[in-house]
Amino acid sequence: MSSRLATALCCLATLLLASRLAGTVFTPPPGPMATPAQIAAVLATIPPPAASEVIVDFEKAEIGEPVVKWEEKGVSFALAGPLVRTPAAKPRMTFFPHLATGRKGILNAMTTDQGVPVKMTFPPAGASSVTLVLWGSTGCPVVAEAFDSEGKLVDRKSFDSVPNRKAPNEPVPFFIVTLTAPAIATVNLSGPRNGEFLAADEVRFVPVPVK
Repeated sequence: MSSRLATALCCLATLLLASRLAGTVFTPPPGPMATPAQIAAVLATIPPPAASEVIVDFEKAEIGEPVVKWEEKGVSFALAGPLVRTPAAKPRMTFFPHLATGRKGILNAMTTDQGVPVKMTFPPAGASSVTLVLWGSTGCPVVAEAFDSEGKLVDRKSFDSVPNRKAPNEPVPFFIVTLTAPAIATVNLSGPRNGEFLAADEVRFVPVPVK
């Protein structure tokens, strides 16, 4: 059921990671691979942020650059670890573009340890709402879990598969997952099996007011 575009995304992720690990430079595609109408249509599915939301969008990240940790607007990102199949390796994430729009997403860079979640840690007071704008490879499952400061699970959403395209020439669709609780300290994003990927395009959160 893999489409040509989904296959291209998987290949791009592998190339980006392999090139960085080999110390070479990989040049991403020269701009979005979609028509203006297609770009407008796929972006129209993303609701506008609320005025109270802080938006992390990764647009300052370097495509294909493996990182152990990323921090942006008070939120830190790292793999939850430990690695299972490659325990001696350094847990890393990377960034690559949504091919239709050019927007950047963060994802697990470990090709044989996709089961390790990307962990997001929010400012000390926590967040009352966390909205993830996601996209992924065809058929990839999704699990988003929110925890409080004591490590207690306070909300969870899961899906058997990311939304699929309705036609081969359509862009890979975005979709939204929202988690809510009085004070979310961390969110784990997981689901991909080895050979799949799940990218967080945006992380929107409503901070809990500091008392």
